[in-house]
Amino acid sequence: MQLNVFNKNGEDTGRTVTLNDTVFGIEPNDHAIYLDVKQYMANNRQGTHKAKERSEITGSTRKMIRQKGGGGARRGDVKSPVLIGGGRIFGPQPRDYNFKLNKKVKALARKSALTYKALDNAIMIVEDFTMEAPRTKDFLAFMKDLKLKGKKNLLVLPENNQMIYLSARNLKTASVITVSELNTYKVLDTVNLLFTERSLSIIENYLKA
Repeated sequence: MQLNVFNKNGEDTGRTVTLNDTVFGIEPNDHAIYLDVKQYMANNRQGTHKAKERSEITGSTRKMIRQKGGGGARRGDVKSPVLIGGGRIFGPQPRDYNFKLNKKVKALARKSALTYKALDNAIMIVEDFTMEAPRTKDFLAFMKDLKLKGKKNLLVLPENNQMIYLSARNLKTASVITVSELNTYKVLDTVNLLFTERSLSIIENYLKA
């Protein structure tokens, strides 16, 4: 697939780039995508949820009513789970949700997500650029020139650029990341995917193997 290259003013430069079919033209694997997104979301969980069990509740251990003859169910102390304010049975406990996923599966998921974006014509290529100062107004103008204003966009840079990052930081409809931060979840969680020429070259060299 060939894509036109635009400059930061939204003008067609007259040049084109060809997307590598081994990265942007594979047979998508939905299960690999599911596993990679599941791992990403699991790794972001704090796992600090906690409910007190019976042994952790503060209260008297005196038996409230006699065992038999009362006509009701047996009941122990005030910390009993059947009473209001008692301990919780099998409540959530702190745990680590992380799990391992093979590198080849993660790479397959990433290529599958990129292929879906290519099939949806949701990938744009822009010339490598920078900004002299962090100005949100300039970044909004950049999005408007590319006819992407109002949509959820993800700009992928070859390396960290503070001026561009700070310019887009306050925008809900735009995010800026580096190639090393690109993952399956972020590819799928955007409407349009923007690569600079250098970042496209890096991601293709990394994933084509």
